[in-house]
Amino acid sequence: MSRSPLTRRRMAAFCAHRRGFWALWLFLLLFGASLFAECLCNDRPLLIRYAGHWYAPVLVDYAESDFDPAMLPTDADYSDPELVAEIAAKGWMLWPPVRYRYNSVVKDLPTPAPSPPSWRNPLGTDDLARDVLARVVYGFRLSVLFGFTLTAISSVIGIAAGAIQGYRGGMTDLLFQRCIEIWSGMPQLYLLIILGSVMTPSFTVLLVFLLLFSWMNLTGVVRAEFLRGRNLEYVRAAKALGVSDLAVMWRHILPNAMVATLTFLPFTLSGSVAVLSTLDFLGFGLPPGSPSLGELVAQGKNNLAAPWLGITAFVVLGGVLTLLIFIGEAVRDAFDPRKAPQ
Repeated sequence: MSRSPLTRRRMAAFCAHRRGFWALWLFLLLFGASLFAECLCNDRPLLIRYAGHWYAPVLVDYAESDFDPAMLPTDADYSDPELVAEIAAKGWMLWPPVRYRYNSVVKDLPTPAPSPPSWRNPLGTDDLARDVLARVVYGFRLSVLFGFTLTAISSVIGIAAGAIQGYRGGMTDLLFQRCIEIWSGMPQLYLLIILGSVMTPSFTVLLVFLLLFSWMNLTGVVRAEFLRGRNLEYVRAAKALGVSDLAVMWRHILPNAMVATLTFLPFTLSGSVAVLSTLDFLGFGLPPGSPSLGELVAQGKNNLAAPWLGITAFVVLGGVLTLLIFIGEAVRDAFDPRKAPQ
């Protein structure tokens, strides 16, 4: 499919921003790998060949009696020496690179938890003897998916609200603005503390709660574009020809408003990841035990004698936010008509 000259110019400008270009590829590589976290970090084998049959423990729950009828019909523990010896006698097991999940307890540690990095645990363990590398992989996926979901839904709501404000104007715009000013002044942290005392926060609860406030981030930008665009000649001509208001907003004004909006999305995504990490660090985020980058930061604060926890949290969280900022800068330059690729 052929691209328009404007699209080609924007793509060239984005690729010319080398820092943002490589940051995008690195972020996509890391995020794509984290989507298969169960295949990278798991306390179950990926594949088992036993007595001529194939088993996929990473996908299916098996009982110990499925491998040896003399064993109990309970969930198979693949770290049990007896089960390992039984499978090894009649087959083999293919393990993932990291033999721990985010909630797996590492046994037989050489030192009390938190233990320092080793060949078995490249990033060490936390104070509950859980592998830090596995928690980083799962936490990175959870944080980015939360950020993507919050950014997407809040952007749709914010763009729709800003479009109605700017296109209608008058009393509609005035009332909307006063409501936004009042609502944005609400103390979010205090409300979250009250919410946490009533119910246990979860992924969905936090998403809905933060969505109540985050949709206002893009409203002002879209409102300004619609206020400017509704008085342009081609918009007035379309309305004079009988085109409906919805069609005018969708086909004639929204494409121009999206140019300014798209430049804010990477920064909104980085803000969403930072908000979730902050809430987890303060103890008002996801339930205890959930893989979270913010919980790893709290681990580093509470265990100053284990510097690998704080260093890992700083590098991972700082690296993710840096990549997103670099991508946002490249997108901003791509949509800037004053910057042409060299």
